[in-house]
Amino acid sequence: MYFLVSCCFHCSAGTLKAVEHVTQTIAPTLIKQGFNVVEQEKIEKFMQELDGTDNKSKFGANAILGISLAVCNARAAEKGVPLYQHIADPEVNLLVPVLNMTNGGSHSGNKLTMQEFMILPVSASSFKEAMRIGAEVYHNLRNIIKEKYGKDATNDGDEGGFAPNIVENKEVLELLKTAFSQAGYSEDVIGMDEAASQFHRNGKYDRDFKSPDDHIRYTPSDELAELYKTFVQDDSVVSIEDAVNQDDCQAWPSFTAPTDIQVVGDDLTVTNPKRISKAVAEKACNWQVLKVNQI
Repeated sequence: MYFLVSCCFHCSAGTLKAVEHVTQTIAPTLIKQGFNVVEQEKIEKFMQELDGTDNKSKFGANAILGISLAVCNARAAEKGVPLYQHIADPEVNLLVPVLNMTNGGSHSGNKLTMQEFMILPVSASSFKEAMRIGAEVYHNLRNIIKEKYGKDATNDGDEGGFAPNIVENKEVLELLKTAFSQAGYSEDVIGMDEAASQFHRNGKYDRDFKSPDDHIRYTPSDELAELYKTFVQDDSVVSIEDAVNQDDCQAWPSFTAPTDIQVVGDDLTVTNPKRISKAVAEKACNWQVLKVNQI
């Protein structure tokens, strides 16, 4: 028990502080207001006003989100319906899960530039089947990596994907295609999170950023875009996230406009309404990652 408490104090991302805000300030104030527990919009608006900042920096998104989710669950329970049905329309169309398989970039100790290599089980007829496909491909990938690079190559990166000591991103894509084939799911496709802000250097990009710095190898965004095009054409890649630096304003729409794949903004927008509006106006991307506890 002591060890767990110690971890909370020294390793968490402010969990205890969020609990303190809820128990000492937000909850007592909400109780005094006399809200009906199912008045979602009124309660959320009041909490935002109580926080008083644009990005919820006073109480933090985790504290406010926790109460929002509790209210949402309470309303679903009152209606006697599952949570997803309360949130969405009666006819629900579940999205395809994006499942992390291999890690590189700042999320691993290998030499790979790109941060995440993921699969999209588009051949699945249900969410349950998609998760089963993901599990089967993951275990096939483990065996392929173990056989090709040794048992120690199946260590995990920060996001739970394998992090073999591979240099070329193309090699990972080939491994994923082999895993698809061996698992019997050749129709499924691949997504990548480039996290390009991590290797952005002085207006250009260092695709070997884990080595000692050398400005001679920096490449401009248009060359990076050409590399991505080869992934799309040759390797079943249908989704590319954070393809360029989050503030590379000209490169984003230049990459997005001519392509018909998912160009995903995450670091680009960081769930910030102002950055989202800007990205939409500039047609910087055509998909966005939204994290409800980010702001």
